[in-house]
Amino acid sequence: MSVIESIHQHRSIRKYKPDDIPPDLLEEILEGGIRASSSGNMQTYSIIVTRDKTLREQLHKAHFQQNMVLEAPILVTFCADFHRMRKWLRLSDAADNFDNFMSFMVAAIDAILVSQNVALAAESKGLGICYLGSTLSNCDQVGRILNLPDNVVPVVGFTLGYPNEDPPLRDRLPLDGLVHYETYQDYDDERIVEIYREREVKGWDRYMSYPRLRKLIIDSGVKNLAQVYTEVKYSRQSHQEFSRRVLNYLKLQDFMN
Repeated sequence: MSVIESIHQHRSIRKYKPDDIPPDLLEEILEGGIRASSSGNMQTYSIIVTRDKTLREQLHKAHFQQNMVLEAPILVTFCADFHRMRKWLRLSDAADNFDNFMSFMVAAIDAILVSQNVALAAESKGLGICYLGSTLSNCDQVGRILNLPDNVVPVVGFTLGYPNEDPPLRDRLPLDGLVHYETYQDYDDERIVEIYREREVKGWDRYMSYPRLRKLIIDSGVKNLAQVYTEVKYSRQSHQEFSRRVLNYLKLQDFMN
């Protein structure tokens, strides 16, 4: 497939074959990944490839016990990393300006860019991935398990392996609801309803097709998809807790000076 065809075929894979990924194939994928754009070409990220079953069992809890963390042969974690560069600066007698929040944002963007490059490279070779939002939500737990030093914070990660399922493509909001030309064009209520009309149906049907989620939705008494997002999946309480956790970990990792 061409790159654009591969992009349009993307789907999250949660079930994997037990087959290992050959080291030379993994290296080819990672080599392609690190060609991603990088702020100032500093490459302020690190990629941690975890095959070890014992480590993945520890990470399983940090990733909300999602089974694919154990089923996939590899878990890849992308970290914002100024630790390496700050050591180089010290050895070069250069000023150390990268112990602050802006530096974290620069490194986090670097890590996210390279993660998508690796994902595209992997999918072009017939592998599947599933991004894990829990990488950032539980960055402190993931960081402890992966033995991360100061100035390194896990930002995003995904499972990687050969797919053992062929899930349908997920819907996306319409292009004209996402793209603005020249300047931001705000939405009136009628346009909002139009943009989310298909998602309201397909998203609701998808969540209700899973017995566990269906029970959570029914028990919670929510009446529409928007309420599923704010009452079942992403409550204010959980987001506030994760926010505190991330900010505390950034301070611990010397990114808040």
